[in-house]
Amino acid sequence: MSRSGHTSSRENGGHLIVRVADAADGQTLARLAALDSAPELVGPTLVAEIDGEAAAALPIAGGSAVADPFRHTSAAVELLELRAAQIRGQARRGAPPASYRERLRAFIRVPRTVSPR
Repeated sequence: MSRSGHTSSRENGGHLIVRVADAADGQTLARLAALDSAPELVGPTLVAEIDGEAAAALPIAGGSAVADPFRHTSAAVELLELRAAQIRGQARRGAPPASYRERLRAFIRVPRTVSPR
């Protein structure tokens, strides 16, 4: 995954990017749903772009993907499903994992020194 939060790959010779949809994607998501004869997606959504053009989308919370039926999108949809599952797993775990040092401190008990009386 890149620093910008995009996952990229190559799909059928094209450049594939998986990203979280933003407010500017409303018309694009509506177009994909209409092309796929599906209802519009609700909630946070992932978008797969092939060569800079939205080709598929999937709600992060789960549900059915919508995709451009005139493009080869099966691999893109699989990547969307995988990334959505990863995001859902991170959300369930809550806080990010403790650092190695924090885990080590929790595991090893440091003996208390006793001061002489």
